Amino acid sequence: MGADWRVLVADDEPAARRGVRQMLATHPAFSVVGECRNGPEVIQSLEALSPDVVFLDIQMPGFGGFEVIRRRTPERMPIVVFLTAYDEFALKAFEAEALDYLVKPVTQTRFDAAIRRVTRRLKASGTAGEARLIVSTLRGAAVLPVREIEWIEAADNYARVWSAGKSYLMRESLAELEHRIGGHGFVRAHRRALVRIHAVRTWSTTPDGDLTVEMESGVRIQVSRRRRASFAKAVAGAAGA
Repeated sequence: MGADWRVLVADDEPAARRGVRQMLATHPAFSVVGECRNGPEVIQSLEALSPDVVFLDIQMPGFGGFEVIRRRTPERMPIVVFLTAYDEFALKAFEAEALDYLVKPVTQTRFDAAIRRVTRRLKASGTAGEARLIVSTLRGAAVLPVREIEWIEAADNYARVWSAGKSYLMRESLAELEHRIGGHGFVRAHRRALVRIHAVRTWSTTPDGDLTVEMESGVRIQVSRRRRASFAKAVAGAAGA
C-alpha cells in the first residue's frame, strides 16, 4: 500500500535532509518525493511535485524559507514545518503560518510530535490523497477539496473559485490551475472558464451551434466554438463512465 501524503525536504545540508528521511521512515503514511538545496529549487519543486508537506530550512543559498513563502504566497503553500539551527525565528515562522518549528539537531521524539500535528491537519483537510486547493477567506487560508468546486473563472492575475455558491480568490492563473487539477474532471469551457464536468446539470445547443451548459448552482456558461467539440466529448464521456 502506498503512502498517503507527499513530503518535500528543503535544506542545504545533506546531513539534515538525510536526518529527516531517517526519522520519517517510521511514519509509512509519508513519502519523500523530492529534496532541495536552495530557495529556487524549492519554488520549482513545489510547482512540479505538489507535496502535501514541506520541511523547510529558514536559511538556504539563493533565498531562504521565508522568501519561499513570500514568493509562493501562503495560500499556495502546502503544510510548512520549518527547520533551523536557531530558535530566534520562531515568532516569525508562526506569523508565516507554519504548522511547526524544529530546531536542529531534531530528536526523534520532537519529530514524531511534529508529524502527529501534521497528520491531524491533513486528516482535517480532507480524505487522504484527495486533490484540494488552498484558498483565501476573510478568516485566513482554507482547504477546499476539488470535488466541491463547481467552476473557476479568470480574474485578472487571480482565479476565482466557485463552490456551493461562494467564491474564493487564488493568486494563480487559470492555466496553472488547469495543469494542476485538469486530471480531476475539469475542462475548459472558454479562455476564461474552467468547469468541473460532474457539476454540469444540463447542456444545450442553439440552432446556430452555440453550446451552453447549466451548472448545479444554475449558473449558465457558454462554451467557445473552438472548445465545443472537446468539451462535449468530455461531458459525454463522464456521463457514460
